[in-house]
Amino acid sequence: MFYRPKDGHDLPHNPFNAIVTPRPIGWISTRDGQGRDNIAPYSFFNGVAYVPPQVMFASTGVKDDVDGTKDSMANIKETGVFCVNIVQLSAADAMNKSSATLPHGTDEFAEAGIAKAECGEIDCPRVADAPASLECRMTQIIQIEGESNFVCFGEVIGIHLRDDCIVDGRFDVTQYTPLSRMGYRDYTAVRDVFEIIRPDD
Repeated sequence: MFYRPKDGHDLPHNPFNAIVTPRPIGWISTRDGQGRDNIAPYSFFNGVAYVPPQVMFASTGVKDDVDGTKDSMANIKETGVFCVNIVQLSAADAMNKSSATLPHGTDEFAEAGIAKAECGEIDCPRVADAPASLECRMTQIIQIEGESNFVCFGEVIGIHLRDDCIVDGRFDVTQYTPLSRMGYRDYTAVRDVFEIIRPDD
């Protein structure tokens, strides 16, 4: 099968999201200029640089009560900071609840029963029991092709690691089972980890 996205695919569901998988989930927490907290999951998320450490996430679509984007992006534009919380399998239900479309200013932490803590370097909440949280200073927001498609880049200026996830001096993902996004409404749990030595190592 071959198709041009602009012409459509003639399938009952769009295959694009199922092709680029698995995708890590950035559980993005923000606080607006009025001090109202927000958290929402984004699967267009990844790390993009080591020095300084940097991440990105993309927001697509728009909310009726936000000007041209969604709550997370609107809050970051207002304050210049955000936190990326890593999602473990046991938090799947809370993560999913936090994806609900709620009125602007609603605290999804409270709505989804997510334990909250304060960040150390930025004025922003974080998920208290997340395996890791990355405190970020926004460096740029780029609007890309398509309506209401934005990519946010941030420099990581503070990192929280849960103590039980550090084993023999390494951050061990098998201690918490990362949750990743597949296509459609499908997710996967990362349980199998193996090492491959590069030719230049």
